[in-house]
Amino acid sequence: MQYDVVVIGAGVVGALISLELSKKDIRVAILDKCNDVAMGTTKANSAIVHGGFDAANGTLKAKLNVRGTALMPQLCADLAVPYRNNGSLVLAFSEEEMEHVHTLYERGQKNGVPRLSVIDKAAVKAMEPHVSDEVVGALLSETAGIVCPYELTIAATEVAVTNGVEFLRNCAVESIQANNDGFVLSTTCGEIEAAYVINAAGVHADDVARMIGDDSISIIARKGEYYLLDKSYGYIADHTLFQCPTKMGKGVLVTPTVDGNLLIGPSALDVEDKDDVDTTAEGLSFILEKAKKTVPELNTRGAITSFAGMRAHPVTDDFIIGFSEKNDRFLNVAGIESPGLSAAPAIAEMVRDLLTEKAGLTEKAQYKTKRTPPVRFRHMTKSEREALIAKNKAYGRVICRCETITEGEILDAIHAPAGARDVDGVKRRTRAGMGRCQGGFCGSKVVEILARELNVPMNEITKFGGASKILFDKTK
Repeated sequence: MQYDVVVIGAGVVGALISLELSKKDIRVAILDKCNDVAMGTTKANSAIVHGGFDAANGTLKAKLNVRGTALMPQLCADLAVPYRNNGSLVLAFSEEEMEHVHTLYERGQKNGVPRLSVIDKAAVKAMEPHVSDEVVGALLSETAGIVCPYELTIAATEVAVTNGVEFLRNCAVESIQANNDGFVLSTTCGEIEAAYVINAAGVHADDVARMIGDDSISIIARKGEYYLLDKSYGYIADHTLFQCPTKMGKGVLVTPTVDGNLLIGPSALDVEDKDDVDTTAEGLSFILEKAKKTVPELNTRGAITSFAGMRAHPVTDDFIIGFSEKNDRFLNVAGIESPGLSAAPAIAEMVRDLLTEKAGLTEKAQYKTKRTPPVRFRHMTKSEREALIAKNKAYGRVICRCETITEGEILDAIHAPAGARDVDGVKRRTRAGMGRCQGGFCGSKVVEILARELNVPMNEITKFGGASKILFDKTK
């Protein structure tokens, strides 16, 4: 297999880079070691589009955060991805913390963050009545928002694939050899030749860079645990509620999701195992205790799941984006921790421009920029539903009762470009299994539909690829 550009890593950054490169007259592949896109940091983070006031002045984090946040609303509209400009509050619970709030305000002003202000206790309580009475004041960032990171990644990949990008799943890079024409990548799906390689491998970006002898990158894996609460708890917060940040990050937050749930977390623990995403009693207890400082009435009776994600913390404390000093055809996009999601659209622009200048890329005569909005049966009116079912009866069969997801939507998810191949892939694309019962009722039906549509035995269907089989054999 030969390509002009290979992107290693199908997280939100890799997907958006691939989308930008799909507009160029080149052959591009995006590959990932997992069975789907968005399987690393992208599927397990706070889903926040940050204002841009936290990053140090003059850093790539600051520049690309502000630019990415400005791009995000239109990008989400083009890709038919839910986005909400709910704003954020950094809460202060003492006069000392208020001094830090003012510091963040001044930093934000220098970073060029618009619509930023310091507000008093009365204003905070008027906006967020469930916040602790101990609050003194806050920094209000009106441009901040929330988005679904894996939906954004899925949508970007779909459009990129429609434009000709190839998505290679279950394709782990084992070694990279440089030659006069670029590189030969030895992977679990065979040898791949590429004139240029973009390293967007998340927590493993330093490992991938070392494959070409580049040891300039050092990534610390920082684990964060979260609780997700039922939609009945969504009333608790309208804005994203931060506490004053520490050297380990932006602290434990309380935030609504674009789907109406409530998310609390994360913890922050540096770990040796970059793939350790197990939750712990200690970690979950920690985030609940810290979150109660923001909203005292919080409890876990409404918790429908808990999860952990891994952040790629660079020892430089800034994004690492540029051609490797070891090989100027190898472009590192590493250390993309918070505000990486916010900055992702701007990172993709930057990488596109770097590669265009380096390789003299030209635009395709035609390419797609917008995604056809997927069917969302739960959001339709009665008359819209009736008209849809008249055209296709599959939309009249509700598979997931908690979220009102139909068989038609599941079929769409499977047959989309770079479509779902496992139960979690269907879940991320449709929300089947994301409700209160967490797939207890619909899970078996999703397995059955996947097996039928992919024409494989049911015991070959997995939860998330690899060895995560759900069924093992027939009993009768």
